[in-house]
Amino acid sequence: PPFQDGSRAGREKKKTVSFSSSLSEKKISSASDCIHSMVEGSELKKIRPNSRVYQRYYLLDAGLQALCWEPSKKESDKARISLSSIREVRTGRNTETFRTSGVYDQISEDCAFSIIYGDIYESLDLVANSAEVANIWVIGLRMCELTIDNGSGLEDYSENKKLTFVEVFHDFCTRPEIYFLLVQFSSNKEFLDTKDLMRFIEAEQGMAQETSMKLIQAHEPSEKGREQGYLSLDGFTSYLTSAECHLFDQEHSIICQDMTQPLSHYYINSSHNTYLIEDQFRGPSDISGYIRALKMGCRCVELDVWDGADEEPLVCTGHSLSPPLLLHCVLEAIGRFAFAASEYPLILCVENHCSLRQQKVMWQHLMRILGERLYTDPPDEEASYLPSPHALRHRILLKGKKLVPSSDGEDGEVSEEDEGAEIPSSVPPKRFQLLKELSDLVNLCQSVTFIDFPTSSKSQKPWEVCSFHESLAVRLASENPGDFVNHNKHFLSRVYPNPMRIDSSNMNPQDLWKCGCQIVSMNFQTAGLMMDLNTAWFRQNGNCGYVLRPAIMRQEVSYFSADTRDTVPGVSPQLLHVKVISGQNLPKPKGSGAKGDVVDPYVYVEIHGIPADCTERRTRTVSQNGDNPIFDESFEFQINLPELAMVRFVVLDDDFIGDEFIGQYTIPLECLQPGYRHVPLQSLTGEELPHAKLFVHVALTNRRGGGKPHKRGLSVRKARKGRDYTALRDLGIRAVDEVFKMAAPLLREATDLRGNMQNSVAVFRELCGVSAVANLMQCILALSSRVSEPEGMPLLLFDLRDQYPTLEPQGSLPDVLRRVVSTYEMMVQASRAVMELSDGIHDKILHIQTTAMEFHEKLQSLGTKEGLKGSKVSRAVERFSWNITILKGQADLLKHAKAEVLENMKQVHDAALAGNLTKERAGLRRASSQTRRGPNEKLAMSTRGQSA
Repeated sequence: PPFQDGSRAGREKKKTVSFSSSLSEKKISSASDCIHSMVEGSELKKIRPNSRVYQRYYLLDAGLQALCWEPSKKESDKARISLSSIREVRTGRNTETFRTSGVYDQISEDCAFSIIYGDIYESLDLVANSAEVANIWVIGLRMCELTIDNGSGLEDYSENKKLTFVEVFHDFCTRPEIYFLLVQFSSNKEFLDTKDLMRFIEAEQGMAQETSMKLIQAHEPSEKGREQGYLSLDGFTSYLTSAECHLFDQEHSIICQDMTQPLSHYYINSSHNTYLIEDQFRGPSDISGYIRALKMGCRCVELDVWDGADEEPLVCTGHSLSPPLLLHCVLEAIGRFAFAASEYPLILCVENHCSLRQQKVMWQHLMRILGERLYTDPPDEEASYLPSPHALRHRILLKGKKLVPSSDGEDGEVSEEDEGAEIPSSVPPKRFQLLKELSDLVNLCQSVTFIDFPTSSKSQKPWEVCSFHESLAVRLASENPGDFVNHNKHFLSRVYPNPMRIDSSNMNPQDLWKCGCQIVSMNFQTAGLMMDLNTAWFRQNGNCGYVLRPAIMRQEVSYFSADTRDTVPGVSPQLLHVKVISGQNLPKPKGSGAKGDVVDPYVYVEIHGIPADCTERRTRTVSQNGDNPIFDESFEFQINLPELAMVRFVVLDDDFIGDEFIGQYTIPLECLQPGYRHVPLQSLTGEELPHAKLFVHVALTNRRGGGKPHKRGLSVRKARKGRDYTALRDLGIRAVDEVFKMAAPLLREATDLRGNMQNSVAVFRELCGVSAVANLMQCILALSSRVSEPEGMPLLLFDLRDQYPTLEPQGSLPDVLRRVVSTYEMMVQASRAVMELSDGIHDKILHIQTTAMEFHEKLQSLGTKEGLKGSKVSRAVERFSWNITILKGQADLLKHAKAEVLENMKQVHDAALAGNLTKERAGLRRASSQTRRGPNEKLAMSTRGQSA
């Protein structure tokens, strides 16, 4: 049923849609098929303003003149709506009746639709048993509305449609979900003209409108379509399945991040036991492990070096049955492929277990094979940070032990770095002799032992690196999440897997990335979820092996706790909307035994990130359909730290014995392209599955409302109207607290400015009858379709001469359109306030931040003077960081709010032109009023640029 089952728990919570299988089996390949289905009728639920729900049977009458329903207490002549009185057919839960209904949250967005009819814009609000049924009624009713407006009878529709439709549609290849989409965006025609396509790619896909004709030329298979400038269903399908509509934003396929920041500000793609190609206990060793890792963009590989026969050092684990590799062969492979995938520095983690004699041979091999590419310059003793990846291009850095400087310049003893055994901290590490020449090759990545956060953070140099055993790192992440993040602002941290993982399984890298750990070593030879996350994560910056960490983890003074389970101070949460529409060509799981020959697929949408963001939702199961299963289910996720979030789609088989995995695709949130997108599925080992895809719609919007004060970690104050204001914290240091107190009213004003603007946009969106993910362009285009009088003249027009387009009534308006005008004026007023006031507030906040930062270096002494001791001083320092983070965050959010206003006004401007809702085009609208699409279309397109 389309209503949620409130009793569900666990992995299937909040499941919202369940299809009947009968419609999927009935081929819907034309609008005529929709109308025939409506004549047969459907069971639909009617929603009333009092939250009551009525089951009714709805159908088109035999004369195709009215919508009727039964059973009803009304007389039969009253249980009907004339098709000629229908003003609009609206999708989703987008009427006042739906929004104020007590069952709103139990209704699937994809199954709901409304019929707006009559002179006073009454609404009939309906819920279908499936999204397919809802689509059939929406398309069919819109086609009826269009046919009546154009003055032709529905009786002639079946014959007329053959002129344009039958030539294009082939039952064996029609994808109904794409057909429904085409008709929706073509104003119920069965092709997209240049104007329709322009609206689609601008409003939905976020692309420039100039590309519409190029897309038609590239994707329309018929010569006639290319000449006349329209896209048939085949052409539309070709476009939607092309690389242009891939979910992954191709801007991220090249290096797109700032590469000039310190090395410690980046995550670095790292391999563990690189020489192994299977499990670490008895799996084979092979040079191909290094070649594979380097080709995949790995920038940190491991060399576990031991004495070998014939004075030749070997690379192996030293405690397994895996055969060893000759060191010089490994170095030659590294030398050939070091910069094959990336020009940025490669780190060689050398675990040295060799005698002095063979260390000499090791040094000779390194110098001979890697030579000038080895970075041998001593670190800058005055520097607070390491050099940048850009400054270290084409250089190889050795990570290893280094001798303490001495006057005699001889070899000496250092503690052994052995990842092979978990040594209790009470046991002193082994000591071994280190060759002076080898020591001299280690400069920017000197291995040191971690003691504790206060000690290491004060005494450690930027070029000194701590390696953390997985168990220790996870414990520190749990017990000292804030300290771990602060430590990693200056210093590189490497985390290696628990030695008990003899099957070479992988830890979850995000458990350590959230603490800012830069080098999380992965067993590249082991496929699965963890490697999916690692591989996907490093694709976001041209697969160069370096990804810039979130700003809140890089700023010198900022507050971020790795275990946060709520909103992040200074970061604006985002709402991710995902609609899983369909799947294509889904294969049976490899190695599984199934009860049938066809899969029963379902989809999990997983969010991976900080603890507050980790969640998953699943679709229903589609029985016996791997070719084109229709899911049509929508989910919403709040993302509190977008910079560290990933989305993973997993397709599984419900009819299996053994392995249920069909395919997956993982993508960083930052790489998502909005709109209707195809997702290429990958196998368990990361290879793309031929022709296997998901079809989805994605959108990111601002979260409405404030924080959640009941959750631990955020201090908020609630306004009388329910808005949450993030509060600054008292340090207990009078001089500093006085400075921060000056910011409190400014922060409230900044929050109100943004909140008023975003809320007014949301209310306007609701009145326009579009979904919560719609942008203002979609709002205005939706408005343009229902503000015309019978003569074709619009009741509302935009005056575009001002920066903020004004919306002017053209005569008497019904109540609903009067509310649209007043709400639009409120939105413009709130937007104008952002533009006029935000700069002043922004500058004042930054001034207070600058003034407060003058106390940063003196906090300890000031705290002592105020009588603070021990943990109270540490707490004061933490609260100082919290307050600075809030100030920075609000200043940044004000800048984003201004950019949002500019984009909103541009969308209103462009949509008013595209929808012929401008004073300049009123005459053009009158001339072309007899048809929805006329010969003046090219003129309308050409004047767009002139009017702009």
